[in-house]
Amino acid sequence: MDRTALRARAWLAGVAALCGIWLVHNGAAVRTVAPQPSTAEAFAAGPEVRPGTRVADPLRPSEPVRIRIPGIGVDAPMTGLGLTADGGLDAPPAGNRNLAGWFEGGTPPGAKGTAIVAGHVDNAEGPSVFYGLGSLKKGAGVEIDRGDGSTAVFSVDAVEVYENDEFPDKRVYGATPHASLRLITCGGGFSRETGYQGNVVAYAHLTEVR
Repeated sequence: MDRTALRARAWLAGVAALCGIWLVHNGAAVRTVAPQPSTAEAFAAGPEVRPGTRVADPLRPSEPVRIRIPGIGVDAPMTGLGLTADGGLDAPPAGNRNLAGWFEGGTPPGAKGTAIVAGHVDNAEGPSVFYGLGSLKKGAGVEIDRGDGSTAVFSVDAVEVYENDEFPDKRVYGATPHASLRLITCGGGFSRETGYQGNVVAYAHLTEVR
């Protein structure tokens, strides 16, 4: 695992501490936890992007400014995430429920390689930007507006959920020969005392540029 992966992993540990705040604080007022992906949305055997699948040529690096995921009602601005004093990444401000963050020290969405975008599942006031990530389906579209005026359009290949001690760092953060995207939030088992016990990860690849 490279340094980028280590930093991103460290940031997820920080985000995990913020998961489930709304559910814990409001107790019985909440009937269900955030949606979790079904086994039907997980990877089948074989490569992540199957032969014959449409894959667009990577773009030059450019800062992402907005993300839209029509299938789950996401339309949010994006912010860059820097490093904390201990070498992890800052999380998006917990008080802003409609904000996603991307790892500035890694690949910008649309460029060659693996781009990391993450957001909170909830905060003290209710569901946050990636609350519905676990309900995303294979083939769903993800649009990211970039600073150069282009829009990178991705297609979801799979959505999986991992407990913290089973998180597949290499699969999530490993380099790819095309433009890949990982969307990450909290998920897995849930405890009212400690919140979510893992992460939901949506895998996607670039299919179109507008």
